[in-house]
Parts: sequence; C-alpha cells; structure tokens
Amino acid sequence: MDIIYSDHAQKRMKERGITEWEVEHVLTYPRYTKKSFEGRKIAEGEVNNRAIKISFVAKENFIKVITVI
Repeated sequence: MDIIYSDHAQKRMKERGITEWEVEHVLTYPRYTKKSFEGRKIAEGEVNNRAIKISFVAKENFIKVITVI
C-alpha cells in the first residue's frame, strides 16, 4: 500500500528527526490504533525506545499521513 505524506507531516518529521522508515514501521506494527475525527485514525508505536504517534487517513489504495508526533 502506498503511503503519502502531507507537507505538514514532512515538516514535522524533519523537525523531530523521524524517518519515513520509522513511520512505516509504526503504521505496520502499532502498539494501538484508534479512531480520531473526520475519518482520521491515530497509530502509536515505538521505535528504538522512542514513542511515535501518527495521525493518518486510510483509503482503499493508500494511506495519507497527516502529522507525526
């Protein structure tokens, strides 16, 4: 499945030193996923003892990452 990153997500990833690999890892192996607002979801996971939270929208053919915390 393709992953599309919003400009906002790319900016936050750069600011926080989070790589695309880390985002993809959390989306693949989340500690948990919960519903958010307006059809969005939140996935939280851990990579190298660092908690990462991702806001995203899952469509049939792709995932759009909105922001990364």
